[in-house]
Amino acid sequence: MRTKKLLPVLAIFICLCSYAFSFPLESPTWGFSLDLPEDYDYTGGDGKDRFSFENPSGAKLDIVVYHAAPGRPAPYAGVEELARDVHSRLKNSGDLDSFDYRGKKAILLELSFPLSGTGPMSGWAICLELGSNSPANAGPLFLAMAYGPAGRSDLEFFHLSALDSIAPVQADRFFPGPITEFAYPRERRIRTGIFGIDAEAWIFEEDAEAAQALIDREYQLLRRFENSEDWREAWIRFYRAIYRDSFERLADIAFQVERRFNVPPLENRDFADHVLSWVQSFEYERELMGSDFINLISGATEGRGDCDNRSMLWAIILNQANIPAAIMVSRNYGHAMGLAELPGAGARFELDGQRLLVAETTANIPIGLIGEGVSDTEHWLGVSF
Repeated sequence: MRTKKLLPVLAIFICLCSYAFSFPLESPTWGFSLDLPEDYDYTGGDGKDRFSFENPSGAKLDIVVYHAAPGRPAPYAGVEELARDVHSRLKNSGDLDSFDYRGKKAILLELSFPLSGTGPMSGWAICLELGSNSPANAGPLFLAMAYGPAGRSDLEFFHLSALDSIAPVQADRFFPGPITEFAYPRERRIRTGIFGIDAEAWIFEEDAEAAQALIDREYQLLRRFENSEDWREAWIRFYRAIYRDSFERLADIAFQVERRFNVPPLENRDFADHVLSWVQSFEYERELMGSDFINLISGATEGRGDCDNRSMLWAIILNQANIPAAIMVSRNYGHAMGLAELPGAGARFELDGQRLLVAETTANIPIGLIGEGVSDTEHWLGVSF
C-alpha cells in the first residue's frame, strides 16, 4: 500500500460501523475450522460429518470426518490407511507424501483422477488426525479434497488456499496452516537480531521465506476479487490468512519486544505507544514486484515495511501482550493503520462493538492522531482477528 502525505494531524473521533463480514467456519461437533476463499457456496452434506462446497469458477472442496460410533468401529486405523483407500477408490495417479502437522500425522495427496460424467480432475487432498490415534482406539480422521477440472491452473490458488486455511483443532488457529507447513517444514531454530533494540529472538530458519510465500499466494488469489462485489470480504480474508500464519512465528520476537519496552510494566497505552514508535522507525519500503506486503518476520528483524505490514506487526505484538488489537485498511486511501483497545482520548474506530484507538504506523505521531486527509469514515474497513 502507498502512504499518503499527512495533512495537519487532528484528534478526530471516528465511529465507524464495520460491515458484516464472513468469518471462518467451525464444526461444533469436531472442533475443526476453515476459512474458505470468497464465493464458495455450501452444496451438500449432512452438516456434521460431510460437507461439500463449490465456487463459480469450478473449484470444489469435499470434507469428510471418519470416526467410530456406538456399535460401529472406526473405519480406518489411521491416516495412512485412509489415504491409501482414497487413492485407490479414486483411481488416483498422483503422489502421496506423509508429514507431521503440529504433532498430528498427515498425508498430502496430489490428485489426478477421472470423475464419471465430468472428465479428468486435478487438485490436492489432505488426510489428518483430529484426535490421537492408537491401535486400540482410533480417533476421528479428517479428509479434505480440493479439486476441479484438470488443466485449470487458475484454480490452483483456490485449492491450496482452502486446504491451508484448515485448523484441525482450536489450538491450531494461530499457527501456520498444513499446506505451508508441508512446503516449509520448521526444522531448525536460529537466533536473530531484532531491528532497533539490543535483543535477539528465536525463529525458525524457514519462517521469513514461508511467510512471504503465503503472502504472495494469497495476493494472487486476492487479485481475482479486485472487481468483485465481495472485494471487501476478500481483503479481510487476505489479512486474516497472514495474521494466522505469522502469529506464532513472531512469538519470541513479540516476547523480546515486550521485555524491552514493558519491563518494569507500563500502562497499556504507554507500552503500545513505545511499540508504535518502534515500528514508526522502520524504513519505508514496498514489495513492488508482487503482493506489496513484506512479511512480518523480515519486517521485525530488518526494520522495513509499508503501512499494512507495520500495522499488523504492531497488532500482533499487542495481542501477544494481551492487549486486544486489530487493523483497519482503506482501498481508497491506499493506507492501513493499527487499532487497539486502549484508554484515553483520540480517534477511534468501531469494530465488533468496540471503539478502538487508531494508531498511525508510518508517521512519527502518537496513538490516537490521524491525518485529516484520510479521515473519511466511509473509506475504511476494520479487520479483526
